[in-house]
Amino acid sequence: MNRHPYLRAYMAGVLLPTWFLLIALAGFVAGRLVFQIPIPIERIIVFPMAVVPNLWGLWNLVYIAMVLKHRITLGVWGALLPLILVPGGLLLEQFMETAPITPLGALAVLPVAVAIYYLAWKHIVGFFNHAVGLE
Repeated sequence: MNRHPYLRAYMAGVLLPTWFLLIALAGFVAGRLVFQIPIPIERIIVFPMAVVPNLWGLWNLVYIAMVLKHRITLGVWGALLPLILVPGGLLLEQFMETAPITPLGALAVLPVAVAIYYLAWKHIVGFFNHAVGLE
């Protein structure tokens, strides 16, 4: 199964965040419509829905394309991704004039995000890579 390894790597990387964001969006919509929570969902959800799955797919593609598995494990590679996503989210927050998360709050959550990403990439994305024949 040597055909289109980069496309398979991208799709394996996109799968988990897409599933997660569908569940998160359903929660946001329920919170906004059912419980009348006054959070501007349409402004907050733009970054995660548009950027995060694509960045996960590209991050996995880069890992496979650069043959990094000889130097760094997939879990550690995935744990580096929040170091890009968190500052990017904060920058977008400033640009869109929404401030649900402060920079200090993001800094406090960063170690937890790194740990969660490590586990997700090691176990789930690694499983998806194996399922599509990349490892």
